Amino acid sequence: MRLDEFIEYEANERAERRRLASEKDYGILDHLDSFERRFDEHVSDDAVVGSVSPSIFVGRADYPNVSTGLLSPVGREERAEAFETSAAWYEEGVSISDVFDRRTSLLNSTRGVDVADAGASGGVKSVGEGGPAESVHDAWDGWLGVQREIAIADRPVDVEIGLDGRPDLDFEVGTEDIKTPTGPRAAARTADLGENPHVPRPVKKTLEDDDWRAEGAMTYLYRRGFDVYEINTILSAGALGRGENRRLVPTRWSITAVDDTVGQFLRGSIRDNPAVDRIEVHRNEYLGNAFWVILVPGRWEYELVEMKSPGSIWNPDPEAGVYLAAASEGREGRTGYVEETAGAYYAARLGVLEHLDDRGRQAKALVVRHVSDDYWGPVGVWQVREAVRDAFEGERGTAETFGEAVRGIADHLPVSLGRLRRKSTLAAGLQANLADFVDAE
Repeated sequence: MRLDEFIEYEANERAERRRLASEKDYGILDHLDSFERRFDEHVSDDAVVGSVSPSIFVGRADYPNVSTGLLSPVGREERAEAFETSAAWYEEGVSISDVFDRRTSLLNSTRGVDVADAGASGGVKSVGEGGPAESVHDAWDGWLGVQREIAIADRPVDVEIGLDGRPDLDFEVGTEDIKTPTGPRAAARTADLGENPHVPRPVKKTLEDDDWRAEGAMTYLYRRGFDVYEINTILSAGALGRGENRRLVPTRWSITAVDDTVGQFLRGSIRDNPAVDRIEVHRNEYLGNAFWVILVPGRWEYELVEMKSPGSIWNPDPEAGVYLAAASEGREGRTGYVEETAGAYYAARLGVLEHLDDRGRQAKALVVRHVSDDYWGPVGVWQVREAVRDAFEGERGTAETFGEAVRGIADHLPVSLGRLRRKSTLAAGLQANLADFVDAE
């Protein structure tokens, strides 16, 4: 499909999606009130919650003194699996309100854990506890043991959580919750499994091999069909890596670590593949985020350019103007963490690399992300990953030159072509007229 036909087709599709989209929903406070009522109904007199836990959460604030939690959909145990972040959310087409409903429905039963001595020197113990430390590597009993069993299981696990008295629920949302909101928190005293969790054989293999580096174990699980969502939970629980070097990994860090590690593996897999044979333009839109992906014949290069509109969650001042961020890499990848675009860089890159690997091709790839003011609440980088993955399904546009492709999408972006070129390493390489560098804003 020619680029102009593709853009017209996509414009019609976007209009239909906007027609079907629901209005912004700010009823989170009402939802939290209903959660508190459900909590009161499901807490027994001895402050023990009988529930099902689909996942875990490890905080990063004050690392290495972190908060570790078991997540439980109180009062909605029969649908526990639906509350765990996964690609199924995208397939289901969840809205921002749906995400907040599910995240804030998860009781985060927490304990503080000191991981300063976790690793080669040994030891993990709960903050404030005396006695010998418990090694993460050997933690199969107690709080850390239950947390690990939940993380490595392939389905939600029955668990009883003893709370530290009848608590006042913490409904405050802090900076820790911005990228992965979890819902109300309550201090936990104990946790006990109500069943023997089912652990897939490949996961057992990574656990039993004490000499396997975490990176190798991650790619092994990915090649065995595990998605990055499952792998990052296992990594977060300290269940991957060499023996006593295993340690708890904050959830936010584990998500990026897995996206990066699997991405590096895929980049190595495609480096000797033939290039795509023409310039392709792909597009997708989800939750107020629009993605343009341009694939160009040549050896692997990648860049993500983000445009965050005023009034969106990451650029809330309506008078601030569009905020631009960009990061890129060449054939050999990067040596340091991406600050400007953070986890979105690795999540979008994964989607591009998976597509190229499936096709047995390589390419130069420019991903342009426009965050509109419809993105009123943070849902996490999973939506970036899934939107880019799905951008390659269905129709695509073609262009004769990279310049034509960039100019073709520039008319549909909130910044001028000149400003895009000044920010983008890949777009800056285009031949340009002086007029292209004059902002039309």
